[in-house]
Formats: sequence, structure tokens, C-alpha cells
Amino acid sequence: MIHIKTEEEIQLMRKTCRLAAETLLTIEPYIKPGVTTNRLNEICHEFIVTNNAYPSPLNYRGFPKSICSSVNEEICHGIPSDRKLRNGDIVNLDITTLLDGYHGDTNRTFFVGAPRAQAKRLVEATMEALRRGIERVRPGARLGDIGAAIQGYVEPRGFSVVREFCGHGIGRNFHEEPQVLHFGKYGDGIELKKGMIFTIEPMINAGGAELRILPDKWTAVTADRSLSAQFEHTILVSENGCEVLTRLEATPF
Repeated sequence: MIHIKTEEEIQLMRKTCRLAAETLLTIEPYIKPGVTTNRLNEICHEFIVTNNAYPSPLNYRGFPKSICSSVNEEICHGIPSDRKLRNGDIVNLDITTLLDGYHGDTNRTFFVGAPRAQAKRLVEATMEALRRGIERVRPGARLGDIGAAIQGYVEPRGFSVVREFCGHGIGRNFHEEPQVLHFGKYGDGIELKKGMIFTIEPMINAGGAELRILPDKWTAVTADRSLSAQFEHTILVSENGCEVLTRLEATPF
């Protein structure tokens, strides 16, 4: 069942989503060659709890850290560790905050040092795919419109869309209905209605769409070891379009 948010709930969602976005903005200066993903996790954790919130991933279904950090061929759900980032890497940091009983979810793929040409193309295409998906959100549109816009942009450029993971409704629960696929057909799926809140978070691979899960039972990696990028926003369906709850004026996406 899809929960339509009340005006009071929307205000609470704005607060937690802003904190999630501010966490991403805060961590950016620390993403440099030589830093460990554990250190990035520690900084994000401290910032979140200092702002009277809780990092939603921590202990969620047994996940051991406060953020997800996915490097290079890692698609999503990477566990922060003592791995040091290297010049030319890309790293996705996925942040979800729990503030006043509501979850806010966002992520971004960062360049570590100087980006390589293929990585730059992939990351820029993934960011644009998210933007095109968001453009489709309005009352009366269909969920399939979002996936079709994303798929129709990235596949002609030689990239692939991960099928096994998707966006999701969010609010009092970290994951709610509906599921938001990042591929599909225009006109398919449920109708979007004012007050719905969900994430759009396309995972785009430089090679094939296939994946496998590492022995840690969390980290998803590309089967062909190609690079993978992801961007995510939490979206409110508004009166005449949408509001990107996790977008800050200071951020580029």
C-alpha cells in the first residue's frame, strides 16, 4: 500500500532530507586519494548524530556501518573498510538519515582525484539520467515514465541499467511502496499522485547489467568488473510537478 503523506509529514520529510543532503555536502572535501572509506563513514556518522539524527543504514537488517560506500565496480551496498581510495577511483556514498521519525535518502558518485575519461562519461550520464527521470514526475504521470526516460538516455550511449535494485517509497519506513524501476515503458505502472514520496536512484554500468553479490552478502558488483555509478534523490510529487527534497542550492545535481 502506498502512503500519501500529510502536510505535517511532508514538513518532517523536508527536514530529514535536508540533513541527508547536508551530510553529502559535508563529506565532499574529505574524498581524496589515501582516505579510507571507514574514515568517510566516521565523519558522516559524527555529523548525523551531532544533528540529533540517526544513520538509517546502521544495523538495518544487519548492515554494520552508517553509510554505504561503493567504489569503482561496486554497484551499491558497499561496506566501509580500511580500503584506501586511489587517484582515478570513483566512489558512491549513500546517505540516509532518520530524524524525528522520518528517513531522508540521497547518494552521489564522486571522483577521487583526477577522473579518467570513461569514468567521467559514465558519471555525467548517470547524473543526467537521474535528472531526466525526475523531469517525468508529476501528478497523473506513470511510474514507467521515469524508468523509460532513464533507460532511453543511457542505453544509446553504450551503458546499461541495473535491474535488480530500484528506487522506493520512503517516510516513516526506510523502504516503502512503491518500487521505482529505472527501466520500463512510457505509460506503464501506477499513476503518480500528489503527496507521494519516493527515491529515484539509477545504477548505471559502463559494461553489462549483470551483477553478483560478494561473500559479505551486501556488496553488489558488476559481473564483468566494469565501472558502475549511481545518483539518488528523494522526490515529493507536488501539485503541478515535483519537489526534490534532497537537493541543496550548493550542490550540482
